[in-house]
Amino acid sequence: MSNIDAIDNKEGQRVHNKTQSAYAYDNKASSIAASAMRNELNKLAESCTDPKKRKIFELEMDNFFALFRRFLAHKSQKPLDWDAIKPPRADQVVDYDTLSDADPASAEVKGFLDKLAVLKLNGGLGTTMGCVGPKSVIEVREGNTFLDLSVRQIEYLNRKYDANVPFVLMNSFNTDDDTARVIKKYEGHNIDILTFNQSRYPRVNRETNLPVPRSYDSAINEWYPPGHGDIFESLANSGLLDTLISQGKEILFVSNVDNLGAVVDLNILSHMAKSGSEYIMELTDKTKADVKGGTIIEYEGSVRLLEIAQVPSQHVEEFKSIKKFKYFNTNNIWLSLPAIKRVVENQELQLEIIPNYKSIPADKKGESDINIIQLETAVGDAIKHFKGAHGVNVPRRRFLPVKTCSDLLLVKSDLYSLDHGQLVMAPSRFGPAPLVKLGPQYKKVSDFQKRIPAIPKIVELDHLTVTGDVVFGRGVQLKGTVIIVCNDGERIDIPPGSVLENVVVTGSLKLLEH
Repeated sequence: MSNIDAIDNKEGQRVHNKTQSAYAYDNKASSIAASAMRNELNKLAESCTDPKKRKIFELEMDNFFALFRRFLAHKSQKPLDWDAIKPPRADQVVDYDTLSDADPASAEVKGFLDKLAVLKLNGGLGTTMGCVGPKSVIEVREGNTFLDLSVRQIEYLNRKYDANVPFVLMNSFNTDDDTARVIKKYEGHNIDILTFNQSRYPRVNRETNLPVPRSYDSAINEWYPPGHGDIFESLANSGLLDTLISQGKEILFVSNVDNLGAVVDLNILSHMAKSGSEYIMELTDKTKADVKGGTIIEYEGSVRLLEIAQVPSQHVEEFKSIKKFKYFNTNNIWLSLPAIKRVVENQELQLEIIPNYKSIPADKKGESDINIIQLETAVGDAIKHFKGAHGVNVPRRRFLPVKTCSDLLLVKSDLYSLDHGQLVMAPSRFGPAPLVKLGPQYKKVSDFQKRIPAIPKIVELDHLTVTGDVVFGRGVQLKGTVIIVCNDGERIDIPPGSVLENVVVTGSLKLLEH
């Protein structure tokens, strides 16, 4: 007898649903797997001999076990009802242009700043750009790293408004030691820098559903930081949440450390304070380049975040549609600190689990790689747990992430200037930032610097595509649409002072100065 029922959905497509007996079987298997995992986590805790570290570790393993049990239960639950998903209502997204202009000179704004703390998510490494250590220490503009620019911004804010906005870094076990060394250089600055670590969770063997590490001190590649949704519990467990609240802080502005557009905005801060909202998500208009980004939706009467991983395969194209889902999440989040304390202490958080499937290379020749699962969560998904939560549709300038060397070219160029650590677009620019696509030869920062030792002028550029071994001379200017394609094994040199406008360069040319 089959454990699957087939029915037709509204589009006339054949959809297969599990029967009650199939769900019951899954529940029993999940219970067995959970029991085995709990035993192994207890053994891991017993292997930690330092009492203080063990207490923190046991708390982390309890949180991980809760996440693992929800992951097992989720596999035996019905998926999201696509037909119940709707675009957000008008009152669930506020347009930035409708916010009241905050008066920077007012005592009210000064009072709001006194209640503010700024947090950067600093758990990632620079490996995807070919760098060693935390991504936040990559040089991005005029000798400044991501961290340098953030410190300059907060320091200027404190000096200008006679405020004391603390700067908080959520590190991971991958970035904590290096970050601790780096931030010593800011000790003489007008800024309080506070750090804490997000959790260290064990990777799970996909074949056995058991932890990969065998002891507390197992190799670093057998553990993982569980995504930025861990911010709530880690902030509380570190004691820093209570510290900030005791200092009179009520609002926390959270963003990715590599988003150079995520600066403190007084209009949003004032709106947060006056509206009484516990959670504000900054959204921006979706373009064709953003189709995979999470979007805000209405689901069963409340505002929610929808990620592409949650979307059934037959609806992925609809999810990518700019017409139905107009916004995407910038991951600039404004949070109420007392509300964080409430949802953590009451164990209200039930964040959507994002399974991340990877493999760990084998230690010895002849052995197979270990297929693993990382259970992660996102801070944006917490929007459903906070009162008065809504989105604010912000200008694109507040979303300026640097994920690749293509992004690095943009932020290093004459398209922007620096103003107290903040990137400001050139007034002569006629529209949004151009689209830049650099080939795999530019993936590493070192290769990028070798091939583009001086950044071309791009204020008048619309689109740039470069593939192959292309080397730019100094003083190059790019306008309109420029496409440069070099043959494998060959090289194209763009001479110093060249002006390329609406051109396609192909082959293996070595352009000569004349």
